[in-house]
Amino acid sequence: MRTFRVLVTLVIGFLLAAGARAELTVGDMAPEFTLQGSDGKTYNLSDYRGEEAVVVAWFPKAYTSGCTIECKSLAENGHLIRKYQVSYFMASVDPIEQNRGFAEQQKADFPLLSDPTKETARAYGVLSGAGYAARHTFYIGVDGRILAIDRNVRPATSAEDMAATLGELEVAAR
Repeated sequence: MRTFRVLVTLVIGFLLAAGARAELTVGDMAPEFTLQGSDGKTYNLSDYRGEEAVVVAWFPKAYTSGCTIECKSLAENGHLIRKYQVSYFMASVDPIEQNRGFAEQQKADFPLLSDPTKETARAYGVLSGAGYAARHTFYIGVDGRILAIDRNVRPATSAEDMAATLGELEVAAR
């Protein structure tokens, strides 16, 4: 039994030293970020604390099929999301130039955030082994805590699903 405890302690120590993080869960403080948007502005999560909720929809790669469908859903149906006191973003590890062109092509009326260093994607636990962000959406409350995490995003109905989730979470209406 003592050998088992020593082994478990060593494994935990190794994982902590290697930078392994526990998966984010509802109720956790959302990791802070400072990311450049496709609109030329820089966005800090802390700027929204005490003001309004935030939704960050991570996506794998600009100009790919599923990401194009998701971006179109948000661009065409953003009015459903804007009924709530929320700022919403799509985010990827793509360079800002790529996200800027993608946002223009899809007529996105919301910012696409770029995380080329992949630090924020790592902090949110969405960075895949292939170096892309997994398609997960994080709902962050006015207090900075994670209200919900959607790990089963449906690109075609992303906007409708986002609006429905904001309603279920009782995010204040505008």
